[in-house]
Amino acid sequence: MAGDIKQSDGAEQSGDGGDMGGAGMDRKLLHRFLRNRMGTAGVVILLIVVLLGVFAPQLAPYDPLKQNLLRRFETPSADHLLGTDELGRDILSRTVYGARVSLLVGFSAAFGGLVVGVSIGMLSGFFGGRFDDLIMRLIDVMMSFPGVLLAILIVSIIGTGTVNVIIALAVWRIPTFARVSRGSVLSLKEKEFVEASRAVGAGTVRILVRHLAVNSMAPIFVYLSLSTATAILTAASLSFLGLGVQPPTAEWGLMVSTGRQYLRQAPHLIVIPGMAIFFTVLSINFVGDAMRDVLDPRLKM
Repeated sequence: MAGDIKQSDGAEQSGDGGDMGGAGMDRKLLHRFLRNRMGTAGVVILLIVVLLGVFAPQLAPYDPLKQNLLRRFETPSADHLLGTDELGRDILSRTVYGARVSLLVGFSAAFGGLVVGVSIGMLSGFFGGRFDDLIMRLIDVMMSFPGVLLAILIVSIIGTGTVNVIIALAVWRIPTFARVSRGSVLSLKEKEFVEASRAVGAGTVRILVRHLAVNSMAPIFVYLSLSTATAILTAASLSFLGLGVQPPTAEWGLMVSTGRQYLRQAPHLIVIPGMAIFFTVLSINFVGDAMRDVLDPRLKM
C-alpha cells in the first residue's frame, strides 16, 4: 500500500512537472516571438485588419453598396475620409468590408488546403509503398501547373464567386501541404517514441494523431501563415481578372480592378485598396517568418 502511494505521488509530481515544463516552454517561445520586432509589428497590423473585418458593420460610416452619383470621384474629405468611387460609394466603408471578404477567402482557403493536404500527406508517408507512389504522382501532376494558373483553371471550370474562389485556392494549396506533412512523417515514423507506441499496442489512428501529427505541426503552421498571405494575394488577382469575387461585393482586388479605369482621374481608387492588400500580406509574412525563427531550434534569437 505504501509503495503504491509513493508511486502515485511520484506520478502526480511528474505530471505537474510536465505541465510546468510545458508552460515554461510556451512562455519561452512567446518571449522569443515578442523579441522579433517584425513579427510583433505583423501581429499588430493583422489584428487591426481582423478587427476591421469582424466589426465592419459597426465601424463603416456608410453602406458599402449605397450609390450617390452626385458625389462621384470625391477626394478625401470630412464626409468621406477616403473619398468616393466611380459610383459615389464611400471608399472607407468598402475597404473595411473588403477586409472581411479578403480575410475570409484567405484563411478559409489556407485552412481547407491544410486539412486535406496534411491528411493525404500523413497517410501517404505513413503507409508508403504503392499507395505513396500513387499519391505522389497525383501531387506531381497538380504541382506541374504553374502557380496561379491551376486556380484560374479550377475557377474557369466551377465558375466565379466567393465560395468557388475559396475552393479553387484550397485545391491549389493541397499539394504543397501534402509534401510538407509527408516529409515530416517520413522523418518521424521510425523514431523511438513511435516504435514504443507500436510496442504497447497503439493503433494506427492514435499514432498518426497523438504522435506524428502533433510533432509535425511546427513546419505546417509556418507554411499555413505563408499560404494565407498567398491566398489573399491570389484572390485579389483573380478578382482583378474578373474571375474571383463579383461586383458589387466590396473586395480589395475587385476595387483595384474597377479603379484602374480611372487611374488619372481618381488615383485614390487604386491606392487605398492596394495599400490594404500590401500591408495585410506583409503582416502575415512577418508573422510567418517570426514563427519559423521561433520554432526552428537551429536558429537563435
